[in-house]
Amino acid sequence: MLTETKGRRALILGYGRSGRAAASFIAGRGGSVRVVDRADTPELRADLERAGIAARLGGYDTEDLNGSDLLVVSPGVAWDAPLVEAARRRGIEVTSEIDLFFRACPSRIAGITGTNGKTTTTALIAELLRAGGLRVMRGGNIGEPVLDRIDQLRPDDWVVLELSSFQLESITRPRLQIGVVLNITPDHLDRHKSFEHYVEIKARAVGFMQPDDHAVLNVDDPVCAAMRSKTAGEVIAFGLHQPVDRGVSLHDGWITIAQTGNPDRVLPAADVPLPGEHNLSNVMAALGAGHAAGVAVERMADAVRQFKAVEHRLEPVGTFKGVRWYNDSKATNPDSTYKALAAFNEPIILIAGGRNKGIEIEPLARAIAGRVAALVTIGETGEELARRTRDAGLHRVERAADLADAVRKAAALAAPGSVVLLSPAFTSYDMFRDYEDRGRRFKSTVLAELSQ
Repeated sequence: MLTETKGRRALILGYGRSGRAAASFIAGRGGSVRVVDRADTPELRADLERAGIAARLGGYDTEDLNGSDLLVVSPGVAWDAPLVEAARRRGIEVTSEIDLFFRACPSRIAGITGTNGKTTTTALIAELLRAGGLRVMRGGNIGEPVLDRIDQLRPDDWVVLELSSFQLESITRPRLQIGVVLNITPDHLDRHKSFEHYVEIKARAVGFMQPDDHAVLNVDDPVCAAMRSKTAGEVIAFGLHQPVDRGVSLHDGWITIAQTGNPDRVLPAADVPLPGEHNLSNVMAALGAGHAAGVAVERMADAVRQFKAVEHRLEPVGTFKGVRWYNDSKATNPDSTYKALAAFNEPIILIAGGRNKGIEIEPLARAIAGRVAALVTIGETGEELARRTRDAGLHRVERAADLADAVRKAAALAAPGSVVLLSPAFTSYDMFRDYEDRGRRFKSTVLAELSQ
């Protein structure tokens, strides 16, 4: 059901990457566009002036809906925000950049969701499909809007999308030809109110499938495994610890794919270039998606071997005085940090802290105390995280005033042969623009402080 944009009067709520793509799409197809945004910066004003778009910055209210018949909501705005609910009460159509894309996309779509591992798996699936000779566009929550590139797409292409819960709830009908659900643990509860509602939103990735579509599900995760009953698509299971009849599993040190009968060997698990068991699981999910798209086993194996870690996901920064430094800034929830801690055997000096999303800190503090050699805390949760981790038995805990202070303190705590890991477990919005800004500033700070 294509949203007609010609002659429509759209109000864009939030002018980030997603809002810019939506504005360009609507204006290019005969609609008119206005923008409202809580932010008000010289850069934002300059961007809007260059685009010739009328805007109200620094806040908004229901009066801004006057004269509009379409409201486009950015992912950072809650789907039940007061302005959004007011639009619905007035009969104004509510949509999003990703919803407009799904309605207009001529190509096949593979969507990847889950609490953790989405960015790595999305990037890898795009590479696997390209290795199979397919034309691929990558985007979504990975930081690459796709609506502004929709004119490049053809029916035989694949679009590989990272889909957050914020995006999935905003898509009227998220029909995916391949839907991958990696794992589900509590996250974004400040926005989604309950874990049950969060699970319902994630299940939308496989809930609109037809029998010729494929649902790639992690059977090691009971919540994902239960989604078998929520999809009409053909299930390709993957798992390291649970038996897999049809799908991707581990046998005698080899990753295998079973369709019917004997499983085909893909590559030895030892050949996977990314650290940690969680990344092995991500690779298995990607292989399931590549298999669903018809990519040959040999081509997938080569693509996995050549794959490099994505930025901000256990990304190596450098080795200084015998200490390895890693940027895992995309770890914006505790479960992601647990996986990062499990990826190393060496002593770890952890840098963690940020803005909480409604997550209980006590279990995180206990896990950190049981695994790391020392902790340096930053951000809004830093004080509480430091206190609770000390209470859990870790004595080498320091509170940093800012990121540069955290790097200096971590360097002083780190002995040769250890790892310093930025894996914050919380969002970045207390100190940084986003997790990418946090990760890049961390890398530049490390290099400035230590490479002398």
